[in-house]
Amino acid sequence: MAYDPFAQGEALLRELGAQHTPHPGGTLLTHLHRVCARLDAWNARPALQLAGLCHACYGTDGFPQPLLALDRRAELAAAIGEEAEAIVHLYASCDREATYPALAAPGGVFHDRFTGGTRTPGPSARRDFAELTAANELDIAAEDPAFRDRHGPALLTLLTRFRPLLSEPARQDCVSVLVSSTQPHSP
Repeated sequence: MAYDPFAQGEALLRELGAQHTPHPGGTLLTHLHRVCARLDAWNARPALQLAGLCHACYGTDGFPQPLLALDRRAELAAAIGEEAEAIVHLYASCDREATYPALAAPGGVFHDRFTGGTRTPGPSARRDFAELTAANELDIAAEDPAFRDRHGPALLTLLTRFRPLLSEPARQDCVSVLVSSTQPHSP
């Protein structure tokens, strides 16, 4: 049987109980599938789609319920590949409050919530991070109208700031999910 990183990622997520973990719009596994599908619809490369499928494995700043301890990174890398695992780790390690304001700026500093350190990711890593952030947040906003009503304006501001890092399909999706016909803004 040929290696299929999507099947391997799915199997690991099920082994870790993602199908039983509550999340807005159903279970964490359902959310992860929707994020992966959204990235696919945006024509993201397979490594980014795989990162979307597994983006919550180490927990995140907004969902601090890790499925997998950081000392088990090799297991996720074996399932989905090193490139996709590196994106998952970057996404999970983000201190959002400290990182988001300058992420889109060239040389924007990334604050690591795991180590307390900082670094400056290259353009490709920042684009991956922004695209994954948009896919994740748009999924929640699309599934949970109360979340969208409460956080939509702040998300629109954030994703507008991320505009230089987002693909055209991601920008269009931001508009369709977050901008009402009365708002003149567009990311």
